[in-house]
Amino acid sequence: MTAITRNLPWFVKDLGVSIVGQKCYASLVENLDVGDIDCLKYALSKGLGLGIVVGGSIMKVPQLLLILSAKSAKGLSLPAYVLETLSYAITLAYSYRNEFPFSTYGENFFLTIQNILITLLIIYFPNPRLTRASTSVGTQLTLAGTATAVTGAALYYIPSTTLAAFQVATIPLSLFSKIPQIRQNFRARSTGQLSAFAVGSQVAGCLARLFTTSAEVGDPILFMGFALALLLNIVLGAQMYIYWGKDEKDDLGKVSTTARHEKKVATPEPISVPAAWQQNGKFEVVVPPASPTIARAGSPQIRHSSGRKWARKVD
Repeated sequence: MTAITRNLPWFVKDLGVSIVGQKCYASLVENLDVGDIDCLKYALSKGLGLGIVVGGSIMKVPQLLLILSAKSAKGLSLPAYVLETLSYAITLAYSYRNEFPFSTYGENFFLTIQNILITLLIIYFPNPRLTRASTSVGTQLTLAGTATAVTGAALYYIPSTTLAAFQVATIPLSLFSKIPQIRQNFRARSTGQLSAFAVGSQVAGCLARLFTTSAEVGDPILFMGFALALLLNIVLGAQMYIYWGKDEKDDLGKVSTTARHEKKVATPEPISVPAAWQQNGKFEVVVPPASPTIARAGSPQIRHSSGRKWARKVD
C-alpha cells in the first residue's frame, strides 16, 4: 500500500503538503502511520478549518435569500448585525496581520462581506412598526457604506498593539452583538426572518473553531471569543426551537380575523317586517321607523303618526 501512497501524482502531493505540511504528509500519507497522534490531530484540525471556511462562504446566504424573497427584514436587529460585523472584521484583521493560517480564520472574510450585505438590506427594508428616521433610506445607505469603508481602512492601518486591544474587545462585543437579537426575539415571541440554517451553522462553526484554535494557534483571546459566541448562539438556537412556526400561526390568525370582519360588514342583516291579523279581519303590515343612523338611497320616506295605521282591507 505504501508503494502507491509514495508515488501519488505531484499535484496530489503538493496539495497534501500545503495542507498538513511535509512532515505530517510523509507520516500519514506516505508511511500510513495512523499512530502519529500529533499529526492526526493536526490533520483533523486542518480538515475542520477548511470545512469551516467553505461553510462560512455560504453560511449567511440563506439569510440573504430570506430577506430578498420576503422583501422584509422583520425580526432582525440592526444593532446586533452592526456589532457582529464589526467583531468579524476585527478578528479578520487581527488574524491576517498576525499571519495565522488562513484555515483558522478564513470564514471571517466571507462572513464579514455577507453581514455587510445583510446590514444594508435591514436599512433598505426598515421595520414598519418602528418610527422612520428623518433621513431618507438612500442617505442612510450612503452613511453605512462610508462607515464600512472607513472602519476597514482603520483596521488595516492601526498599530498592531491597538489591534490586539480591539481583539480583546471582541469578547464583550460578541456578547453585545447577540443580546439585541435575543432580546428582540424574546419580546416578539418570534424569530421573524432569522435563518435557522445560519444559527445552526454558527453553533457548529464555533464548536469546530474551539478545536482548531487550540490545536493550531493557541491564542487564548481567540479561544475565549469563540467560547462566548458558542454560548450565545446556543441561546439563539433554543429560541428558534421554541418560537418555530409562530409567525405563520399569527399571520393565519390575522387573515382569519380580517376575513370574518369583512364578511360581517359586507353582509347586512335582513330587515323583518312584522305582520299580524286583527280581529276585524284586516291584515295589517306595521313598518318600523327608519333608524336615524342608516339612510338608504332611493328608499321612499314613510311618515309615521300616532293613532293612524296603514292597512288594507281583505274582502
